[in-house]
Amino acid sequence: MARKKKDTAPETTTPAVITDQIITETIEKNFMPYAMTVIVARAIPEIDGFKPSQRKVLYTMYKEGLMTKPRTKSANVVGATMQYHPHGDAAIYDTMVRLSRDHEALLHPFVDSKGGFGKQYSRDMAYSAPRYTEVKLEPICAEIFGGIDKDAVEMIPNYDNTKTEPILLPTSFPNILVSPNMGIAVGMSSTIASFNLGEICDGTIALLKNPKTTTDKLLDLIKAPDFAGGGFLIYDREQMKQIYETGYGSFKLRARYNYDKANGIIEITQIPYSTAVEVIVKRVVDLLKEGKFKEITDIRDETDISGFKLTIDVRRGTDADALMAKLFRQTTLEDSFSCNFNVIIDGTPRLLGVRDILLEWIRFRMGCVRRELTFELSKKKEKLHLLMGLGKILIDIDKAIRIVRETEKESEVVPRLMEGFSIDEIQAEYIAEIKLRHLNREYILERIKEIEDLQREIAELQSIIEDDIKLKDVIAKQLAAVKKKYGKPRKTQLITADEAVTDVPEEEPVENYPIFVVLSKEGYFKKITMQSLLRADEQKMKDGDEIANSEETENRAELIFFTDKAQCYKCKAADMDAVKASALGEFISVKLGFDEDEKPVMMKALTEYNENDSIIFIFENGKGVKIPVNAYETKTNRRKLTGAFSDASPIAAVIYEHDPVDIFLENSAGKGILINSSLIPKKTTRSSSGVILFNMKEGLTITSVTFGKKIDKEKSDGCRKNKIPATGIAVRKPAEQLKLG
Repeated sequence: MARKKKDTAPETTTPAVITDQIITETIEKNFMPYAMTVIVARAIPEIDGFKPSQRKVLYTMYKEGLMTKPRTKSANVVGATMQYHPHGDAAIYDTMVRLSRDHEALLHPFVDSKGGFGKQYSRDMAYSAPRYTEVKLEPICAEIFGGIDKDAVEMIPNYDNTKTEPILLPTSFPNILVSPNMGIAVGMSSTIASFNLGEICDGTIALLKNPKTTTDKLLDLIKAPDFAGGGFLIYDREQMKQIYETGYGSFKLRARYNYDKANGIIEITQIPYSTAVEVIVKRVVDLLKEGKFKEITDIRDETDISGFKLTIDVRRGTDADALMAKLFRQTTLEDSFSCNFNVIIDGTPRLLGVRDILLEWIRFRMGCVRRELTFELSKKKEKLHLLMGLGKILIDIDKAIRIVRETEKESEVVPRLMEGFSIDEIQAEYIAEIKLRHLNREYILERIKEIEDLQREIAELQSIIEDDIKLKDVIAKQLAAVKKKYGKPRKTQLITADEAVTDVPEEEPVENYPIFVVLSKEGYFKKITMQSLLRADEQKMKDGDEIANSEETENRAELIFFTDKAQCYKCKAADMDAVKASALGEFISVKLGFDEDEKPVMMKALTEYNENDSIIFIFENGKGVKIPVNAYETKTNRRKLTGAFSDASPIAAVIYEHDPVDIFLENSAGKGILINSSLIPKKTTRSSSGVILFNMKEGLTITSVTFGKKIDKEKSDGCRKNKIPATGIAVRKPAEQLKLG
């Protein structure tokens, strides 16, 4: 029998209720807490120079006794750290690797490592698994944990309230500027360069003594960032000053290399901290494929146990410096380091310059030292309190023994001692715990001798705690000790933009042919081809002008011009336009960009910088000096050399010496000396002020210098001197010469 189908009513569904949400409220409730957590408790370092993950790793190692114990497997440390940092073993191990000595990321590593830890300069050199590597703390960690057991910093519960950990580490030096750090948070990032520990200590001591120390003064003490990878930093003081003041800016780092001409290889031994060897190799290989570096035959990474080395094989006859200049332009062998000194201060991210960071660290450190001294003060006061109670029973030791002996219940011993000697419970407990053998006059007298020393130490501690100047003096002494114990020479050397190889032309070699160059006393320069010179009748000059220097050379020669402002300007002869002898020429001060009111004194064309040749400088004060010509050779196309010679006295003449030459000097009193240039000593330092050639009375100056064939033989007759300094002889005047004739 078929069942009758039951009638069912159609199902009804309640429509979803849609409510409007204000996006700003959603972000505030859901996204902002996440963003602030990442900023404050993950990615941005705090004033002690550590991110939370780094701090937890080091604190775990400290609690595990790895300051003094031998190395342990990294896996043990990683596991123990998870009690403070439950974010996965891989993240913890990665943090520890960067803090290790073998990774070579820090100037002063915190982890003494053994095994494969990769390298900071390689993105592909992987570190070994934690079960294979071993670690312990480096000795310098004593400076970051000093006072932590004396309440130097606040301790907070770990994530599950089973342990406590420091909110910051009480570093005894500004680690925030000694260890480089980089982090990307939500909406902001931080990139802090490392600085030399010794320089940072000096700068901090200066601020401790005078908080108004200027940025310029700090720049003299803390010259520039210093990186574990070494290399060169192209230094610009104004650029660095901006970074020191604002905490924001960039500078260029450059690789260090050696050229082995015999084997035809360039060995790159240090690269910028901000790049990796694989990035450089890939870029060079790509350029080779494009046919842009025909001078290079091979490039390979030869890094081994002795250290980093990137080798480039070059073809015979390659100009290594010119090649490196092109590589600097087109690869990360020269790279920029961008500074963004974001630091967490009192739970708030702040962008600070070097001076402000140091001032914040001083404030933080003063708080740590004050807490530490307060802890010591409390302990000494407690000890003094006990000894004062012990001193009271010295009056009647027999009474104390009798009270203990005659008391029937143990619980009544302390109250009866308190009543019998008018002492408090703590003192009575201390006395009651003393062994019977020590309840004698000798023992008690020996103990209470400490009372006077304790009182003096307590007074001293109180005076330091209450006086900021004394507190700063304690910190300054600690910094001086840290510098003495752990300071190292700079690894990253400073070079100026002028010293950096930056301006190497890429065009084909210029055509070479004979030329004639002329410089007039007024500063007009002419480059004349020899064909044009043969057709010319005479050299055209402005009225009253005359030739100062002229010589035959070639189009590939380098021209150097010495000026009256102790500077030297250089250019290629090929860069100058050829003109006819009948032309006035180019005004050289405009062409080469001389300083205002600067005039040329001498010009010389050079095809090589022969170390046996010299430049002789004669000064108006009667002094002279000889500088080797190779002192003006540069590996770059620098257009200007400052400090080309001493500016202690105005220049009277500049002479190029290939072979010894006679020089005639005449002073403002009409006296002269004739000497040979071989008498003038050679100095290697361009700034040397020279030796006295011409003995002259005060107020007299050299007015005329002639040499070689330009010397008037009749005028200089009788003025020959074979030793210097020499006294002048009266120069014959034309009338006297006629009379003698």
